Amino acid sequence: MAGRARSILVADDHEDVREALRLFLKGEGFDVVTVPTPAAAAEVIEKSDFDVALVDLNYTRDTTSGREGLELVARAQALDPTLPVVVMTAWGTIDSAVEAMRRGARDYVQKPWDNARLLTTLRTQIELAGLLRKSRRLEGELAHKHCVDPAPIGDSAAMREILRLIQKVAPSDASVLVTGEHGTGKEVVARWIHELSGRRQGPFIAVNAGGLSDGVLESELFGHVRGAFTDAKADRIGCFEMADEGTLFLDEIGNMPMGQQAKLLRALQTGEFRPVGSTKVRHATARIVTATNVDLVQEIAKGNFREDLLYRLNTIEVRLPALRERPEDIPLLAEHFLKRRVAQYRKPVRGFSAGALKALTRHPWPGNVRELEHVVERAVLMASGEELTEEDLILKGASTGGEKLEDFTLEQAEKYLIDRALTRAEGNVSHAAKALGLSRSALYRRLEHFGLGVRE
Repeated sequence: MAGRARSILVADDHEDVREALRLFLKGEGFDVVTVPTPAAAAEVIEKSDFDVALVDLNYTRDTTSGREGLELVARAQALDPTLPVVVMTAWGTIDSAVEAMRRGARDYVQKPWDNARLLTTLRTQIELAGLLRKSRRLEGELAHKHCVDPAPIGDSAAMREILRLIQKVAPSDASVLVTGEHGTGKEVVARWIHELSGRRQGPFIAVNAGGLSDGVLESELFGHVRGAFTDAKADRIGCFEMADEGTLFLDEIGNMPMGQQAKLLRALQTGEFRPVGSTKVRHATARIVTATNVDLVQEIAKGNFREDLLYRLNTIEVRLPALRERPEDIPLLAEHFLKRRVAQYRKPVRGFSAGALKALTRHPWPGNVRELEHVVERAVLMASGEELTEEDLILKGASTGGEKLEDFTLEQAEKYLIDRALTRAEGNVSHAAKALGLSRSALYRRLEHFGLGVRE
């Protein structure tokens, strides 16, 4: 990875060869680990990451056939399929070279080696391996990526100040904590930070840290190895590694299980982590952006959140105001959502009536921007004319004033009660779910259905 010395494992049974390679490669900027036997090489590969391995084919047990070295090549590939292995031997033949490549070696050099050629070979294999790892991370990113429309977040004085803060903070690698009520646009802000940073060419990986159980979240963050648990049919790269050289966005961090907070803290402090079921330490350099709609200071006082983790996460805090606190942004956001949905559904809708805009502005928006988007989408689908009217918006279901609960439809009542439970629980999804008699995952499904901020 950029910014650290490349690590190389050298395996050879001759001490003078190991020492000569150690001195030469150390002088070229490598971190060098040397071992005398295939067994020792397999042991360190299992426990540590290397950028490349340089291994002898012939050892003291069998000095000419290369069998021990070939077995080591196969073993190394089984332990780490992305580790490039370069083999060397003083008994070089075409047959042994072909067999080494068949078992997974990436290149082949003979003793006595030429320093310049050896160095070129090692650096080439490191570069190719880096491209392979990046390709695998991108495949994982495509499987996990949650595409969010680059909606404007507003033009009010409060939002202009937030934009200025984002522009100052984004180019750094500082950890950013984005706070605000559910539905205020926290993931949009996280993506803006990523796009304005020097990591914009890298991946942006989003994880709902509060919506997964302890064990599932650990696998999601750090990956797992085959056989780590019942359904682990193959090795899986975690989101922390997928986001290497990019940005990892942890949403709902305030609801993260305590069991995973210590592991996340260590990963943030050292850049090191272990996939579930593995003894090998891996490395990643993801920038961390987190979001929450709960008061983390209060959660610390209740024993639900680690104080030392908060200090790691909130180098910079960006607080997003609720939509009701910036009503001047409502027409801008509504027009943006209207254009997007009109294009999506190919409806002949051109704008809002004066009455509709007035209704939008005076509505309290307990679900914030996400609720506004949901209302506009529904209105576009149901509209019969070229202009959306107040009747098309159907706003009474989210209102807390005047209407009686018995006048609501079942869906409107469910949305209202969920929103009230979240308000009483101060945004804590676990507490709201308990009050409603639901599991946390069931409540998250309903929040997503009603547009109340699962992805903020």
